[in-house]
Amino acid sequence: MEKQNWEISFDIHLKKFSEIDPLEAAMRTNLEYDAEQSRFIIHALGHRLYVEWPVFKIIPADNEACPKKLYDFQMQVLVMRVLYLGIYAPQTGNFKAYRDLPWGGLYDTNFNGRCIKRFAFGFGFKPDVFAKAAEKLSGKKLELGDVAYELPFLGNVACRFILWKPDDEFPPSAQILFSDNSVLMYNAEDLAAVGDVIISALKEMS
Repeated sequence: MEKQNWEISFDIHLKKFSEIDPLEAAMRTNLEYDAEQSRFIIHALGHRLYVEWPVFKIIPADNEACPKKLYDFQMQVLVMRVLYLGIYAPQTGNFKAYRDLPWGGLYDTNFNGRCIKRFAFGFGFKPDVFAKAAEKLSGKKLELGDVAYELPFLGNVACRFILWKPDDEFPPSAQILFSDNSVLMYNAEDLAAVGDVIISALKEMS
């Protein structure tokens, strides 16, 4: 979804968010709610964010260190949708490509261009830059591809970003895998937006 569409949908999500029962939302999503401060405490990419309720606002705990992408329009819509729709589930240790998720086959072509190619050509020629950026975002190094990191995202969801460097015959390539509990916290469009947010945050950190 283009930025302008996220902005158009913003008011709709504001209303739905303001109508949630925050204690029920906290139990359903396993996210912390501070009743005294009237705010949720959430974590994404190693950063703590405060989400005020009922008048929505995201406030980074560390404004200087936190990527701006973690509190822009796209992330704000994601956070609101998680809080009024998401369902917590523990990770099983299994990770799946977008195309292997229940609705992935319908949207995989879009996701491939929107996220996988963007990631591959954004970092495939500079894998060291990707590694440093991922580590700044609490990434865990993996022995996959040429360079790979697992990154923690909102709602106990983890995402694996895997790069293969180019050679004389082939351009850089990539894969993005999601922990299989992600389908309870996000729908197809939201999960593609998760990919968008993480790639943009990586670029900010680089």
